[in-house]
Amino acid sequence: MSDIRKMADFDTLTAQCLACERCGLCKTRHNVVVGVGNKQAEVLFVGEGPGENEDLQGEPFVGRGGKLLDLALEAVGLSREKNIYIANIVKCRPPQNRDPLPEEQEACIEWLRAQVALIRPKIIVCLGRVAACQIINKDFKVTKEHGQFFERNGVLLMGTLHPAAVLRDPRKKGEWFADFVTLRDKIREVCDRTDV
Repeated sequence: MSDIRKMADFDTLTAQCLACERCGLCKTRHNVVVGVGNKQAEVLFVGEGPGENEDLQGEPFVGRGGKLLDLALEAVGLSREKNIYIANIVKCRPPQNRDPLPEEQEACIEWLRAQVALIRPKIIVCLGRVAACQIINKDFKVTKEHGQFFERNGVLLMGTLHPAAVLRDPRKKGEWFADFVTLRDKIREVCDRTDV
């Protein structure tokens, strides 16, 4: 699997990812959800995996949570069409939107690592516990550590609540949005190609 990280370009990565059968999620998927956005983005958002709408449409965060995410992004000058890229830990939908199993994450994580190697983001934002535990720290507590930045190999990492969690508990919307304001301020500090 280590050859995946050495992909020369996004077209090759996408073609190979679309044909992936490295775990059992390939048997129940409608679409492989590779990612969407600006492939030269300085900011990469990572979720846990596709839900039902994403599986049907082949794009991450297109359901109700995606609409909420787009509103938060727009409020701080970010856009999936313009200046960020969005991907997931796993590229195929886990049945009934359950959390991806550790072995499914392990089978799929090399695709995300290849995306990171090609994009070379300055900031990675983890949307939700699963992504934050995989990328930032296996013991990451999203309710306590959201909005904080951690540095690894020259990349700033931040975890925040998953949009679906905010939809389930609208009282969290204020602290969630505060994380996006914190992100905007950090982008202004460290990113030279992202106008926010």
